[in-house]
Amino acid sequence: MEKQRIALLGSTGSIGVQTLDIVRENSSRFEITTLTAHRNWQRLAAQAIEFGTDSVVIADQQYYTPLKEALSAHPIKVYAGEEAVAQVAAASNVDVVVNALVGYAGLLPTVAAIKKSKKIALANKETLVVGGELVMRLAKQFQAPILPIDSEHSAIFQCLIGEHSPIRRLIITCSGGSLRDLPIEALADVTPEQALQHPQWSMGAKITIDSSTLVNKGFEVIEAAWLFGLDADRISVIQHPQSIVHSMVEFEDGAIKAQLGTPDMHMPISLALMYPQRAVRDEHFSFAQNPTLTFTEVDRVKYPALDIAYNCLRQGGSAACTMNGANEVAVAAFLAKKCGYLDIVRTIEHALCKAQFISSPTLEDYAAADRESRQLAQEFLKLR
Repeated sequence: MEKQRIALLGSTGSIGVQTLDIVRENSSRFEITTLTAHRNWQRLAAQAIEFGTDSVVIADQQYYTPLKEALSAHPIKVYAGEEAVAQVAAASNVDVVVNALVGYAGLLPTVAAIKKSKKIALANKETLVVGGELVMRLAKQFQAPILPIDSEHSAIFQCLIGEHSPIRRLIITCSGGSLRDLPIEALADVTPEQALQHPQWSMGAKITIDSSTLVNKGFEVIEAAWLFGLDADRISVIQHPQSIVHSMVEFEDGAIKAQLGTPDMHMPISLALMYPQRAVRDEHFSFAQNPTLTFTEVDRVKYPALDIAYNCLRQGGSAACTMNGANEVAVAAFLAKKCGYLDIVRTIEHALCKAQFISSPTLEDYAAADRESRQLAQEFLKLR
């Protein structure tokens, strides 16, 4: 069996690090040809040396020189800049692109890889939130398979294997995030430190904040709509604090299939890389230690971002791109203690109210909508 050659985009983040765990465990099946990071050049250099990569890319160009020097004794090509990330994703020595980038930055590399008919293992949900219609159309045109790494979408994908009947409904589960037990009156005073304490999942800072506002869950609804070809009215969200049921599919006969497991990303990552096979991992779930699984409706007053995302999905066009750009700016500002927690959703609402709407965007239109949303967010938060 020939090894699958992997370009891992975002190798120093949570998903990237766990992807490398899977590669280590299955070194006879995979090799890493390219690693990219945004600015963590020290970890990137260490990873590149360990896996003997052909090339690395540091997206933030100011770190090119220290990275180049750190790898000077090794035959590893060093590149810098966001355009280089897209270029290595499309390179001829790559079979699989694992896109673990954060935010809008994931869109162009995904498109570049699709146009070269690469297999995409997708953890960057913003690719489909921002440009779902365009991305799925290109994936079909270039016959580039997209396998989801998000635990919810991986769960739905697994529930659909072997099914030939129509779907009645997708049911996406939601932990409620770090603030689920906090009363709505207390949200105004939430600190970044509080919001980063997720009770189940170990994730990066941005996605942990997005989980606390349910922006992340709203984005997962949009992602699911594009991945599985369903409209907003056939995708529901239910709160499930234990994070054991990762998502469910309801069929026309009333049957519901669910995928269960521990809250750990190694399984969906390994499935995306190995499908249709599964990895052999020392992972054992105990029902006795998890005797109670509970489900409740999401509090839509406490979590307005979920309905905002549904509205963006129904509106289509550039709406979700605008929501994403404004959210990225607001979350960064909150983490830097330059705005309050409730300002995140207020910023999104402001940008959606003020931004130009484009009904059938091109890739260039998405870039323009992203720039405009960020500018509107910065002005609203008085960051300039």
